[in-house]
Amino acid sequence: MGYLFLAGAIFSEVIATLSLRASEGFRKPLFVAILVVGYLASFALLSAALQRGVPLGLAYGIWAAIGVALVAVLSIPLFGESLTGVQVAGLVLVIMGVVALEMGAAEH
Repeated sequence: MGYLFLAGAIFSEVIATLSLRASEGFRKPLFVAILVVGYLASFALLSAALQRGVPLGLAYGIWAAIGVALVAVLSIPLFGESLTGVQVAGLVLVIMGVVALEMGAAEH
């Protein structure tokens, strides 16, 4: 159940971060409202995941890695941004690091 809350935290954080970009420097009130609610929801859901036994280091690693990857990928169609090969390699390394954290936790 904790990982469902973590998924919700990631989803909320991604929506909030994309809204931060869409707010154009806090000039679009709808997107500002979405980003505030999104970040508040994200931290509340992350807290719920931690209370249900998801280890902090693992939860934060998953949250950060998936959040960064989703924002980077979704920024391409939404905002016309691009990713270089080096950036894609960096995202892969971040995800591999989270997988290593998970594997290390399983050994513990």
